[in-house]
Amino acid sequence: MNFPPDQVEQYRLQPGDILLAEASGSASEVGKPALWNGEIDDCCFQNTLIRIRPKTALSKYLLLHFTGDASLGRFSHAARGVGIHHLGAAAMTAWPVALAPLPEQRRIVDEIEKQFARLDAAVAGLKRVQASLKRYRASVLKAACEGRLVSTEAELARREGRALGTADQLTEQTRGAKESLLKGTNDGLVPEGWRFSPLEPLLSEPLVNGRSVPDREGGFPVLRLTCLGAGRVDLSAFKEGAWTRAEATPYLVRDGDFLIARGNGSLRLVGRGGLVDGSDGSVAFPDTLIRVRPDLESVDPRFLCQIWAAPFVRRQIEASARTTAGIYKVNQDHLRGILLPLPPLAEQHRLVAEVDRRLSVIDELESTIDTNLARCARLRQSILKRAFEGKLVPQDPNDEPASALLARLRKERDEEPGRPAKRKPRRAGD
Repeated sequence: MNFPPDQVEQYRLQPGDILLAEASGSASEVGKPALWNGEIDDCCFQNTLIRIRPKTALSKYLLLHFTGDASLGRFSHAARGVGIHHLGAAAMTAWPVALAPLPEQRRIVDEIEKQFARLDAAVAGLKRVQASLKRYRASVLKAACEGRLVSTEAELARREGRALGTADQLTEQTRGAKESLLKGTNDGLVPEGWRFSPLEPLLSEPLVNGRSVPDREGGFPVLRLTCLGAGRVDLSAFKEGAWTRAEATPYLVRDGDFLIARGNGSLRLVGRGGLVDGSDGSVAFPDTLIRVRPDLESVDPRFLCQIWAAPFVRRQIEASARTTAGIYKVNQDHLRGILLPLPPLAEQHRLVAEVDRRLSVIDELESTIDTNLARCARLRQSILKRAFEGKLVPQDPNDEPASALLARLRKERDEEPGRPAKRKPRRAGD
């Protein structure tokens, strides 16, 4: 920014300054603090930030104080505005600060940093496990796609001395697409008895796009895009739409339906799917989703749901997606030709059971990790709250009281050369 010369000194940052987010579209981000350590030479700041230059407190002490105010929601509660939430310099000038004696400030900062270091190590450990579980989940789905998770029908047929009929029902054009997909990778190589099939021949009904419906209180329920999550459809994530049951009937969902997201701002989320389970026929699906109805004699819907998230299938979806105005989209033509590695139906059922068993263990572990990460966040808030209530470190009666420090600083300020003298209070009758 081009700061006029007479404003450079006013807005130049110094190491030890604290910067707070003055405004944000999210109330929880207002007042988010950071300590300036001179990262950029001769740097100024703009009006989306509030600068605080400590004089009566350590910079780290105030930083941690404001971090607590932000995490406990005090700044968001004090913010004003519609759409954009503002804190304002005036509000910060009058902001109450729990000021401890300087020696106690140092003890508080040291103790918080020690406790936070332990929490940071715990959080890092939990996130490492979280990442390992994510990789393990992907490896389970990949193994399921490649027939390495349970005994194949071909293996069982040989043990039992029976014949196994197989057929790869691909057109020459589709066969060429498969070979192109498999070139240079081991993904999608399938065992004896499996075949590759496009999605379309596995359907009992054509693909159907949902319908866009305006909101109307008391109308017929229609799912939101947010209903998709972890391969399942949350049937409680709906709005009430401006249509009747008769109008919604062609778009009702039933158990075994598979819904696919038509668009998303993230490439890794476009085309993700979710299986409908537990439907009573009282909710429809919107235009943001495509409904897939599998032919139960060709594919187990649960297997389709599992294999849809596998790397080989995801690579095809992401390659076919098109972007418009930053939104990635897939359509029915893209989805019809998605190639799926398909085992015999009996093997699909066994794979579903084994994948469910393994993923249920992962789900339980991930839930435990999420619980402990939330506990770490609450503990961090508790440490900050106790610190500025004077309950984190012992107090020393030999420390100079904060009131004495403030009084001395006020006196020094009043005695500064060129500062106008304080006016004496007027007496009655003067």
